[in-house]
Amino acid sequence: MLLFCPNCFTSIEGLKNIFPDFLFSFLVSSTLSFGGYWTDTLLDSRLPWVKYPMARLLVTAVAYSFYCFFFSFIIVFIVVYLKGQFELSNIPWKALLLYTKTPIIIGLSFMAFFTARSWLYEWRNTAIEAEQLKSENIASQYQSLKDQLNPHFLFNSLNVLSNLVYESADKSAEFIQQLSKIYRYVLEVQQEELVGLEREIGFAENYLNLQKIRFEGSLEYYIDLHQLKGHYLPPLSLQLLLENAIKHNIASLEKPLKIMIEQTDGNLIVRNILQPKLTREESKTGIGLPNIKKRYALLSDQNPKIIETEKEFIVELPLLKLNGA
Repeated sequence: MLLFCPNCFTSIEGLKNIFPDFLFSFLVSSTLSFGGYWTDTLLDSRLPWVKYPMARLLVTAVAYSFYCFFFSFIIVFIVVYLKGQFELSNIPWKALLLYTKTPIIIGLSFMAFFTARSWLYEWRNTAIEAEQLKSENIASQYQSLKDQLNPHFLFNSLNVLSNLVYESADKSAEFIQQLSKIYRYVLEVQQEELVGLEREIGFAENYLNLQKIRFEGSLEYYIDLHQLKGHYLPPLSLQLLLENAIKHNIASLEKPLKIMIEQTDGNLIVRNILQPKLTREESKTGIGLPNIKKRYALLSDQNPKIIETEKEFIVELPLLKLNGA
């Protein structure tokens, strides 16, 4: 308007000429904008997009179209009347309806904007809530799996101790002292999702030394690692694998049980000589490989590999990264 009528803004007469049009545009824009915002706010709590998409769209279109027509007609009526273009005794209804067409088109544009805004906003919130619930569910499942390990470790250690009491008082005392140091680690990692490979290997060595008190020369182990820094495992994974190896295989002076822990190509490999007991010992708790598999499934897209040959039982644990777990 400034380009086509510069004098309109520099003289009293010019301002008088443009004021009715400006007032009309301002009233229409403000009223229709407020109506669009009010309609969406009112329907958000009653007809959310996620639950009732079609009903919400239909109600929004009908309600806002009626709102646009009603208030546009009222504004057109008042502005045209104030400009003196008709008398109340002779109201040009058809002409007024034609004048209302433009505001309605503007109103429908507002409706499209607020409808798209409302839908996108609710979709975003729903997506965020779904992701939060998913994360909370995963965290809950993982914590449940970890909570199995603490009583499981204590239960099995006490079983071993009860057997040692009858064999040797000295071994029992040594076992208790070593067990207290190891159990401290179990408590430390109880709330952690991942632990550094260096810490887990340190715990595995302490655990194997604990078992050496019981088996002496009937148990041999070898650890060959070349890169500890920057690699992580679910806590107590090694303890479960070592425990399974000891539980299901013969360990004697004539046939010592040999366990090897190696590191290759982003995996930690735990292997043991396969010499199964004649009577297979069934797990009473169901904790072991299933627990490790479930924790890996919750933490990453990598899965442990289990390989059984005629001579060895091998488990490959993927080494995880903190930013890629």
